[in-house]
Amino acid sequence: MHITNLISQYFGKFAKTQFPSFIQTIINNGYVKFLGLNMSEFKNPKHYKSLNLLFTRELEIAREINTDENVVISPTDSLITECGAVKDDTALQIKGMEYSVEELLTYDCSSNFDKVKNGSFMNFYLSPKDYHRYHAASDFTLKKLIHVPGKLYPVNLKYLNKELDLFVQNERVILECENNGKLFYMVFVGALNVGQMVFDFEPRVETNTNAQELKVYEYENLEISKGDCLGYFKMGSTVVMIWENDSVQIEELLNQNVKFGQKVATIN
Repeated sequence: MHITNLISQYFGKFAKTQFPSFIQTIINNGYVKFLGLNMSEFKNPKHYKSLNLLFTRELEIAREINTDENVVISPTDSLITECGAVKDDTALQIKGMEYSVEELLTYDCSSNFDKVKNGSFMNFYLSPKDYHRYHAASDFTLKKLIHVPGKLYPVNLKYLNKELDLFVQNERVILECENNGKLFYMVFVGALNVGQMVFDFEPRVETNTNAQELKVYEYENLEISKGDCLGYFKMGSTVVMIWENDSVQIEELLNQNVKFGQKVATIN
């Protein structure tokens, strides 16, 4: 087991512990103050009985999302750390740091590599202060889920500029999706501290364990609607979206903060 996974498992045990209410309130309030969380859309910090429950808090005020079927919305509250065109098989984790899309998606997606070559991509980085749930960016049919065990390096800007092939090295969950015959992928990348990803529709997925083998789950006619909650990170991390060539026109959002529900691309 890599040291990053071990650290994350120990921190995860602390985060899920439910301390006596007065101690938990101190922990929660300290976390909110230290990171500058905006809790206006959520319950009072004292409501959450563990740090994990605060991390994975649900919205108490419904977000407005663009319901136009040709609009792709942000799946998360996050910072767009990189976006643009996939150049043949290459995308960016950040400027100057390339990785192979084929390696990111694994050979279990090999039959579709030609479709996403020269397609579009966008990286959504969730900091520890962000809302940690992730949602469907558009209506889609889920074809396949792939769980890839790996390391749990941090995915902040410092490490994106430092660690080669970070997204490819880290544990990740890949969703293969189809919208009106066009393919796209949502890749959920694990990160240091807790390092767990939960998918409401697939309880068999367990991340940051001692698992070593890649697992593939296939689906028939599993329809997901835009805005549906797919699950949540137990701490900050990254979502990478990759679209089939000529299927979307992405917005110019590099280095901008976006909110779940905000327009990030238009379907061609």
